[in-house]
Parts: sequence; structure tokens; C-alpha cells
Amino acid sequence: MERHEYDTMAQVERHHWWYVGMRQIAATFIAQIPAPHTIIDAGCGTGGNLVWLGNYGTAVGFDMSPEALAYAQSCRTAVCQASIDEIPIATASADLVTSFDVIYHRAVRDDAAAVRECARILKPGGYFLLRVPANDWLRGYHDERVHTARRYSRAQVEALCTQAGLLVTRLSFANTILFPVAVLQRMSERGSGHSGKRSDLTTPSHTTALVGSMALRLEAWLLSVGVHMPYGVSLICLAQRPLAPFQDGVPDATASS
Repeated sequence: MERHEYDTMAQVERHHWWYVGMRQIAATFIAQIPAPHTIIDAGCGTGGNLVWLGNYGTAVGFDMSPEALAYAQSCRTAVCQASIDEIPIATASADLVTSFDVIYHRAVRDDAAAVRECARILKPGGYFLLRVPANDWLRGYHDERVHTARRYSRAQVEALCTQAGLLVTRLSFANTILFPVAVLQRMSERGSGHSGKRSDLTTPSHTTALVGSMALRLEAWLLSVGVHMPYGVSLICLAQRPLAPFQDGVPDATASS
């Protein structure tokens, strides 16, 4: 990610409609699992989500960016510098591991290895909550500025989790209501014929914030009553480590619990 993007993220992530709304959506997934005691935020960025996760249990975060950690350390939560594809945390340590928009990044050399590492540090029966950008054809200026290496399909997300030995319990698109707006924006960018100077991390107008927050709040409610979004800008997945021993470095999803 461009260094100045961390500055912007730290300024807006506590109150920006997108961050708040996506946390509301993530909360509907966390509500489906037993209350976690130990939470690890894999790729905590500037710490906004880590502070929020502290409402559910003891939350610890790590990130490979020193610029991001400089902000996260001010959140008065435990953080350290580490890479998601080589996590310096003991096996079977966490009830919940979260990874919000991390494995898509070009600094993550192997996204499959990253998910395996997240699976490894889960306790038997623990949960992994993953969010990634969806639909590779939606690439735009924002992806350039935040160093996107990959955007995902449903099948790719499911495969990453199952190949890590996890059982997918729920998988849905998100940011669906505003999806047509995102499509139009990306089409406009391509039609302009020049590279963008800024990502989508900007302070929105009051109208944009109101419409965006209402859209994501509605989506959170729909997800809370069991609706699965058929398309969207993001994908969010909840997967569980089986109550089974590791086989070849990953939980054995075929073993009896």
C-alpha cells in the first residue's frame, strides 16, 4: 500500500461509512459463533478493527507494515510486526482469527500459505473470518494505490479455506446494494484513459456517507436474518477448524471429531 494511504486510513477508519458498515456486516458473522476469548487480527493495519474486536474478547494484532503499526500501537492493544504467511504465534492459540482485506495484497507472496497459517493458529473448533475484494474485473485506481495483487471469486475463497483444512460455514458477497455504483465508477475510470492519483479512501460528502451507511446497515440486517448476497464488491467467509488433529500441517477436515 502507498505510505500515504496508511495516513488516510488512520484518519478515517473509525468513522468512515465503509469501515463502520463492514464492521456491522462482520458482526453478523461473529454473532453466529460462540463468544471468542482470544482473537487474533491477521494484518491489523492501523488498528481500527482491532479496537472494535476488543469488544468481543482479548484481541491481538500483527501487521508487516511499520507505518501501519505506528498507528495501531496508539490504540492501546497488543500488536507486533509479522507477515501473515509466517505468523509467529503458537499453533492452536486463538478462538477467532480475522483477516480483513489482507491476503489480496501483492506483499502476500502466497495467499494459500497465509490461509493455512491462519488455520494453524486456530484452536480446534475455532473460527476464521476472512474478507477479500471480489471480482477481478472490478480492478480500478483504488487497486493500484492499495497494491492489489488479486481479487477473488466465491469458488476461489472456498477453495483457499477448504485446502487449508477448514470447513466453510458461511460465504457471502457484501457491499451489494452499492455494487452498480462501483461498476459505473470503474467503467468511468477506464474510459478516462489515465491513471488515478487517489484511492477510494477519501473523506466522503455528507450525502455519500448517509447513503453508504444506510446501504451497508441494510445489508448487515439482511445477512443477520440469513440472506446470502448474490454479488458484491467484497466477499466475506466464516470457516471453522474441525475438532481433529493436523495432517500434513493443516487440520484434517475428514477426521472424526
